[in-house]
Amino acid sequence: MADRAQRPLRADARRNRDKVLAAAVRVFAEEGLDAHLERIAKEAGVGSATLYRNFPTREALIEAVYRNEVAQLCDAVPDLLDEKPPHEALRAWTRLFLDYVTAKFGMADALRAIAAAGSNPYGHSREMIQAAITTLMDACAAAGTIRADISPTDMGAALEGIALTSAGPEHRERAERLLDLTLDGLKARS
Repeated sequence: MADRAQRPLRADARRNRDKVLAAAVRVFAEEGLDAHLERIAKEAGVGSATLYRNFPTREALIEAVYRNEVAQLCDAVPDLLDEKPPHEALRAWTRLFLDYVTAKFGMADALRAIAAAGSNPYGHSREMIQAAITTLMDACAAAGTIRADISPTDMGAALEGIALTSAGPEHRERAERLLDLTLDGLKARS
């Protein structure tokens, strides 16, 4: 059994797992974390057995959804830097960060319960997010578009502060204004 857990998934199994995670995000957003898992399987176009084979419990699914959201957020950095100038990539990524925070906000109680039960849903998420911020800010610094006296840790703290005060979807407009204010404060002085 341990051998099976460590083997990489076949391509079709990976696609099914990804479809379940994407469907879970949509269904949880629409119905909350108590949504029927069978609805998620149907939305993903897979059978319930496929869902339960990948995620034996609701908690396992919620934790995987959270980890997947963190990975998608961080994995977006290279593409953003390929498509946009560094400062615009940073601005676009902060909007993705707001999407991530809004999704996490709806999952907060469930994630706390999972953590209280002994699992660590957060794992390396803080380090992954900090690495993404560092990559973006290093690109901006190399382009000369941001101040040199602001560290990625400072930027991470600013994003966390915005998230704490404006995480709910009803606060999105305010959160975007705060992000604009923060990003404007990062601009290099002439």
